[in-house]
Amino acid sequence: MRITHKHTNYIAQQRHTQKMQRPRRQQRSTADVFKCNNCRRFIGPLPYGGHHRNHCPFCLFSRHVDERKGDRLNECGSRMEPSGYFQRPNGEYVLVHRCLGCAFERFNRIAGDDNFDLLLTLPLVAPRTSQDVKQQRLQRALTASFEESKEMESLVNSEVEVEEADW
Repeated sequence: MRITHKHTNYIAQQRHTQKMQRPRRQQRSTADVFKCNNCRRFIGPLPYGGHHRNHCPFCLFSRHVDERKGDRLNECGSRMEPSGYFQRPNGEYVLVHRCLGCAFERFNRIAGDDNFDLLLTLPLVAPRTSQDVKQQRLQRALTASFEESKEMESLVNSEVEVEEADW
C-alpha cells in the first residue's frame, strides 16, 4: 500500500486526538513569576539554592497544585500553610506544609532566599519522611474503619436484642 499525504494527515490527527485525551502536565518554567495567594507579593525565579520554587520566600505559604512534583494535576488548589520545620541528619532544613483545604501534608526543602527567621518561629517537628506520613495516614484510615465496623456491629447487635425482646 502506498502511503499518501491523506494517510499521513489521518495518522497525525489520530496521534493528536490521543494526546488530547491524556491529562496535560502543566509544568511551570523555573523562570516564571507568580503571585503569592497569601501575602500577594510577586515571586521570581530562584536566584540560588535549588531548581524549583514551590513556596513564597516571604511568608512561606505554598499552594496545593501538584500530585507529583511539577505535574500541576491536583484539583484542590488551596493554600498550604507552613506548619513546622525539621532538620535532616545532613543539616538541611525542611519546611512542612499542610493544605488548608484537604489537610494533605508535604515537605519542602528551604530555598536560599527563604525568610529563615520566619522559618525558625514555626514549631520544630520530629524529622520524618513521606513514607512515614503515608504509613500514619494508612494507620488512621484502618483505625477509623475498624471503629466504624465495631459501631455497625454494636448497632446490629442492639437491633437483634430489640427484635428478640419483641417476641
